[in-house]
This record gives sequence, C-alpha cells and structure tokens, in this order.
Amino acid sequence: MKYTLVAWMRDKPGVLSRVSGMLRRRNFNIDSLQVSHSETPGISRMTFVVDGDERVADQVIKQMNKVVDVTRVEDISEQPTILRELALIRVRTTSATRSEIMQFAEIYRAQIVDISADSLVVQIVGSEDKVNSLIDLLDRFGIEEMVRTGRVALARGMREGSHKTASSVWKARSTPSHNGNRSEREKTGGV
Repeated sequence: MKYTLVAWMRDKPGVLSRVSGMLRRRNFNIDSLQVSHSETPGISRMTFVVDGDERVADQVIKQMNKVVDVTRVEDISEQPTILRELALIRVRTTSATRSEIMQFAEIYRAQIVDISADSLVVQIVGSEDKVNSLIDLLDRFGIEEMVRTGRVALARGMREGSHKTASSVWKARSTPSHNGNRSEREKTGGV
C-alpha cells in the first residue's frame, strides 16, 4: 500500500539532505518526494509517498520525528484529501497530428503551454491516474521530454488549530510580524 506522509521542517541549509539521507540509510522505498514553502515563514512542507505496509509507514514517521529540524510529521493516507500531480510533456507533432493532440489535451482539461513547428508542450494537473492516462495517450505520438512533480496533498475541510501557529513551529519564525507576507514565506535558506 502507498502511504502519503507530510512533514514540516525548518527552512535551513542541509535539512533536506539530512532527511533524504536518513530515508536512504534505512532503505525506505519512497515513490515520490515534493518539498515547497508552507504557509508559515521559515518552515517548508515535504509531501512524500512511502510504499510498504503499516509498520513501514510507522517506522518512517518515528525516524522523521528524530530529525532535529523536523517540527511535525503526519500520515494523511486515511484522511479525506486532495491529491494532485503536475506534468509538463513535450510531444512530437506534425501538421496531421497537432489537432488530435490538442483534442486529447482538451478532453483531459490540460493546457497547451508552448508550441513550436515540430512539438508542443502539454501541462496537466490532476490525480496520478489522470496524468498517467494522458501520458499513455500521448506516448504513441512520441514524448520527447517530460517532467513530473510528485504527489502534493492537502487534507479536506477545516483543520483543527489552523488559525494559530503550532507550538512546535513558533521557533522557526524569524519575526512574528510577517502575517502571511508572501515574500517572507518564499525566502529560503536552502531546503
């Protein structure tokens, strides 16, 4: 089974390296890993998918909690969640196939984000199955290049305590007066 785990960590140089090193040393099978800024300045959010049984997921959580700069780890596999992936796919085209590829993109609610004489780039955002399905369809035209994010996830509904900063996070804030300032959230120390 695949477990979706979310970890919040301090946005400092070397933290991601320590976390990924710990996962590698313990031979955990990580399917995808995505790290980005969170809603709290100085804290990054890591979403990763672990393949294994419940014991493996529990062990990953315990090991992650031992990393000093990790402030919180949560298993959201059993919660109602919104799961998305993004893919950019460069597909080879000819004048005969261009309209067919554009129709597939429209059916999948994907967007054409770049067009050249012999290729186009399709952007799709959706569930893993939806992304895989479009990739399978476009593969017959010839995929020249592709980049894909890992799974990102957010629990549905109002989260308990979402209006205040968790006590484990307050130390990571540089100053409490940021109040959601986007530029301060996006300053990174090297995660």
